[in-house]
Amino acid sequence: MLRAQVRLALPEWIHEVVEQADVCATDADKVAFAIELSRRNIHAQTGGPFGAAVFGPDDHLVAVGVNRVLPQSTSVAHAEIMAYLLAQQGLGRARLNERADGSHFGPYVLATSSQPCCQCYGATIWAGIDRLLIGARSSDVESLTEFDEGPLPEDWIGELGKRGIEVVQDLHRQRACAVLSEYGAHGGKRY
Repeated sequence: MLRAQVRLALPEWIHEVVEQADVCATDADKVAFAIELSRRNIHAQTGGPFGAAVFGPDDHLVAVGVNRVLPQSTSVAHAEIMAYLLAQQGLGRARLNERADGSHFGPYVLATSSQPCCQCYGATIWAGIDRLLIGARSSDVESLTEFDEGPLPEDWIGELGKRGIEVVQDLHRQRACAVLSEYGAHGGKRY
């Protein structure tokens, strides 16, 4: 019989971390939180070295995600995808920043420990966010771990800009790289 339902879940420790971060007022605070999620994920051995968080109006935390590819046996369980799915389901909107009548609502921000791969880049275009905040770059991910981030358009930042998504890079880049480096130094175990 074919499966007719998908179930994806974050690790149990997420609740401890989320309770501490209801509001992150600055861009740097948002990315620091995403990096902490990535660090906790590898230390708990519950997934890869990636964390993401969606923030809504007034800098309130809406949803979080960590990499759960191997524990959930699905290639789409990236941190950004998990955060988008949980935010969209929680708010009841496929596009976070768009009301049913098509009017804009927000702003909505995704903070991520590392630059989105090609899969998460595509999801970002359709998720309905206004800003994308990034820690490490994809070149950092590829040089410090075994991950292949896939192809992006040459002017990927410009393409997001055309769609109304502002990109801010290199927030706590060294801290984000430290998590990637720790993961890579331990054999790049995939959890």
